[in-house]
Amino acid sequence: MARSPSNDAPFRLIDDVEFGADVVVHPFSNLYGCRIGAGTRIGPFVEIQGGVVVGERCKIQSHSFLCEGVELGDEVFVGHGALFINDRRPRATDGDGALSTQFPLERTIVGSRASLGSGAIILCGVSIGERALVGAGAVVTRDVPPAATVAGVPARDLTDRLGSFEGAPSQEA
Repeated sequence: MARSPSNDAPFRLIDDVEFGADVVVHPFSNLYGCRIGAGTRIGPFVEIQGGVVVGERCKIQSHSFLCEGVELGDEVFVGHGALFINDRRPRATDGDGALSTQFPLERTIVGSRASLGSGAIILCGVSIGERALVGAGAVVTRDVPPAATVAGVPARDLTDRLGSFEGAPSQEA
């Protein structure tokens, strides 16, 4: 693993990150304590927190947020402004009024070759199957099957109406 991305860009915060070969990180991105697979491209204004694993040849568009507990498979597309959430019941303070620093971390897994549209919000504790397509602006509150197409708030499976995602195997067997 490399200790830095393959390109040089100003105004990046990169701390304790494992990089595969040929990773590009654009300016104004914050990456810390994560692992980024070979050939991945990370756009500007992206934050990737500690413990996140990004597979190989992924594309993470600008203004996206990947929080602790997220794992992306290989060749995942993350559209502009996509957000992951890792706390089901967030609170600023605990029962005594002290600043809350503890919460139950729930993992979120995105399968290889899945695509998440711009502005998608992915709640914690879900799995998005391989080759699934999440529409722009969707709010994913439950698991998405492999090769499914989901959209809406909350995200609903539209595969029967729209078919499976391009390049995905047919659901007919």
